[in-house]
Amino acid sequence: MQKINKTFQGVDRSPHRSLFYAMGYLPEDLRKPLIGVVNAHNELIPGHFHLNDIAQAVKLGVSSAGGTPMEFPVIGICDGIAMNHDGMNYPLSTRELIADSIEAVTIGHQLDGLVLIGNCDKIVPGMMMAAARLNIPAIYVSGGPMLTGNNKGQAVDLIRGPFEAVGAFAEGNITEEELEEIELSSCPSCGSCAGMFTANTMNCLAEALGIGLPGNGTIPAPYGRRRQLARKAGMQIMELVEKNIRPRDILTLNAFKNAVTLDMAIGGSSNTVLHLMAIAHEAKVKLDLEEFDRISKEIPNITKLSPAGSDSITDLDVAGGISAVLARLLEAGKIYPDEMTVTGKTIGENVKNAKVWNPQVIRPLDNPYSYEGGIAILKGNLAPECAVVKQSAVEPEMMKHRGPARVFDSEEEAYSAILNREIKEGDVVVIRYEGPKGGPGMKEMLSPTAAIVGMGLEKSVALITDGRFSGGTRGPCIGHVSPEASEGGPIAIIQEGDIIEIDIPNRVLKVDLSDEEIENRLKNWKQPPIKAEEGTYLYRYSKLVTSASTGAVFKY
Repeated sequence: MQKINKTFQGVDRSPHRSLFYAMGYLPEDLRKPLIGVVNAHNELIPGHFHLNDIAQAVKLGVSSAGGTPMEFPVIGICDGIAMNHDGMNYPLSTRELIADSIEAVTIGHQLDGLVLIGNCDKIVPGMMMAAARLNIPAIYVSGGPMLTGNNKGQAVDLIRGPFEAVGAFAEGNITEEELEEIELSSCPSCGSCAGMFTANTMNCLAEALGIGLPGNGTIPAPYGRRRQLARKAGMQIMELVEKNIRPRDILTLNAFKNAVTLDMAIGGSSNTVLHLMAIAHEAKVKLDLEEFDRISKEIPNITKLSPAGSDSITDLDVAGGISAVLARLLEAGKIYPDEMTVTGKTIGENVKNAKVWNPQVIRPLDNPYSYEGGIAILKGNLAPECAVVKQSAVEPEMMKHRGPARVFDSEEEAYSAILNREIKEGDVVVIRYEGPKGGPGMKEMLSPTAAIVGMGLEKSVALITDGRFSGGTRGPCIGHVSPEASEGGPIAIIQEGDIIEIDIPNRVLKVDLSDEEIENRLKNWKQPPIKAEEGTYLYRYSKLVTSASTGAVFKY
């Protein structure tokens, strides 16, 4: 394919060409489409440690199909490693940094197409946001999920392993030696953590959005098929460049509805609400919160992967993968089949021949795990704009709950109280000032929620926050409470002992206070100072970021 990039056209671009010759490129390389291979490899994240291998396969695919691959990096932070300390302020905020940096390099060097290689929680949506914003031909490729661990014959992963074991150890149910055995056996390979957590959910949703190839979400990281998929993506980007198929041709409103539908069917992470809305924002698509709840009431939950159930992401792959789930939804008329994808075919064409090989892992729609989807959007006087819960991971007896508030102004305070056994059966733990502005950065609350589960309180204690939860969280944990405390939302004036009512089936989250009492308390509320130091990125972030109800995107 001959297509001279405008960076190199004409006599006045002689210095530009000379700079590329310094790197060993040939004149004929510069007469081909320039494909940016965006590689989020680093040696800090197990989901990204192996991405150089994936990038090499992509570049082979680009070269074999007539393009010139040019690799450049982006940053990434592991939520699991950043958890429960100051580092947790950064993962969500870096989503915007990732999108911005890809924009800068792509436009600065006038690239013709992009293959975006990521894997973990905020890197995936950050890359998709960049693709939607830039709107040049692009494909997203994940590094694939980690294999499931094994401890004494029991399947374990990061959540059902060490995170919950910390609570079990605090309760005296396991020894320190047993805790060490669990941590040594829970993460046996590189890849995104082995459950339907945020990273794997987003990697799966890429297939429904049409921005990733079939298999993107579930082929395990160590498998040869993962490298094959990467090589195919490198080849396929050339077809997209030739036909000028762009992300906004793919990321339509119906494509987002397909992604939400899949999300509900597989019981995905509650963080997908933030990320899908942010990607839609960049794609100039109006995706409302109400769409999530409308679809949730129509789409049954037909898989139950960790943390909600015992199946793993590898089990889903063996059962037929996301294509098989989409095929079931297609047969029932639940997805829009005519949406274009990066294969050059419609999503209906992509999945029409897919088969379910294990109906226990991917159930029929008339025999689901539950007749509603995995996520519910709650509202009430405690959350006038929204709150989000992964209802597929909530025990039946906690779908409705009333209890006294135990109020904490930071995650650290709440976690300490939980480990010190200060939380009793029936309590509702309230963690506030951890929203997008208040954090700043909207911390995940995996450590306190995992400790609650590890201590055996998941059937009697609820937790609500204006922060967010890991995709690995299970139990009655309600996040994204909006408006957040730092913006003067009602969660800011909750007092110790106030009775909170949670009614997930009826989508209600409220505090047992009159409107007048809430108004009076808000009049006496004073906005706290920004937690971040002036001049830092987090300080700037807190000034720019919007509510969780709008995807925590930057205001313009």
